[in-house]
Amino acid sequence: MSGLKYSRDGRLLFTKDMKKEYTILCPMMLPIHLRFLQNILVKYGYKLELLDTTHSQIVNEGLQNVHNDTCYPALLVIGQLLDAVKSGKYDKSKLALIITQTGGGCRASNYIYLLRKALKKNGMEYIPVISFNLSSMERNPGFKMTPGLLVEFVYAVLYGDLLMLLSNQTRPYEIKHGDADELAEKWIVQLCKELSGRSILNNREFKRNLEQITSDFAAIPMEKTDKIKVGVVGEIYMKYSPLGNNNLEDFLQQEGAEVEVPGLMYFVIYCCDNNTTDNRLYGNKKLASIFTSLLTNYLIKMQNMLINAVKTQDCFRAPASFKQIKSLVQAYIGTGTKMGEGWLLTAEMLELVHSGVENIVCTQPFGCLPNHISGKGMIRKIKEHHPNANIVAIDYDPGATRINQENRIKLMLSTARLNSIY
Repeated sequence: MSGLKYSRDGRLLFTKDMKKEYTILCPMMLPIHLRFLQNILVKYGYKLELLDTTHSQIVNEGLQNVHNDTCYPALLVIGQLLDAVKSGKYDKSKLALIITQTGGGCRASNYIYLLRKALKKNGMEYIPVISFNLSSMERNPGFKMTPGLLVEFVYAVLYGDLLMLLSNQTRPYEIKHGDADELAEKWIVQLCKELSGRSILNNREFKRNLEQITSDFAAIPMEKTDKIKVGVVGEIYMKYSPLGNNNLEDFLQQEGAEVEVPGLMYFVIYCCDNNTTDNRLYGNKKLASIFTSLLTNYLIKMQNMLINAVKTQDCFRAPASFKQIKSLVQAYIGTGTKMGEGWLLTAEMLELVHSGVENIVCTQPFGCLPNHISGKGMIRKIKEHHPNANIVAIDYDPGATRINQENRIKLMLSTARLNSIY
């Protein structure tokens, strides 16, 4: 196609002209969070559409276009994007795709190359792929991360974390079925309007919203009964994506459990903190380390505002601070371990156990060795220090049957019920 522009290394660029005309497709991972991010990007002039498809053709597309040794999240993300591109719903000549990159050595850095390879295989290499990252990788003239945009993203992530946290702690005990979901949707709509309207770079307003959300959820009539509390951790996509984990949260709630899922902000801070750790261990990129250290402190400060808001209501269990969860892993794993969610995965399991959530599902893509080491590989060590920890590691891939996964989780829940009796 004529008019396309390329970088010096041959990468197809997303230009300023494309920003005005192209629809950007985004794969789904966190339904609440991404609705906020979508509204922010629309405000900044992008035409972003979230993909909520879940049918089996997504897996088929992934299997046909991604090597079967590649991890399951890559297969699903690329399969979902290709399925949308081929659906006939969009003008392919006015279409772009967006995918995250963290700059690390695994999933969130390398999928973008697999996606471009799949597009080329299907004769669609003219579709630009945008890298969404905070590391200045793969810059595009038509997609820029401005300071104002980044601050609003921080608000969006924390709003999503809070609504996810409070919904999960309220839903199992609500007297009127649907109250928690109805209130969450009300706040999602209201916050989307705020995020898509005037600039909201105002911490006072942000703090007020956090406290009002918490107060509103606390006002929902609840009947506190004994429920098995189950934490969900693992590889970031498998942990959060209903498509990836076969609607794990819904399944656990149907089994009568209260679900606890660590917020996305932990992962964001962890990625920033890794740069500071790299400088401490290897002594490189000192200037970048100073910047990321300042950014890490800012993100921790913002997350603490959420934690303090939750603490205003005694009926909710507030999450631990980032510094607290990082301190928990000192006797278990080095903080230089950063592949496969690294030390954060171990820390999230420990934080759950310390907060009384001793039953944990560790979601893992089959074939991701680093994730198995920092997740499944740490279970024995955690149980040595916490004998009541009841952790099951569940592998997800195209060949794993849903019924086998759910049966293993049911066995974990049976053990949890026995432990609650004795």
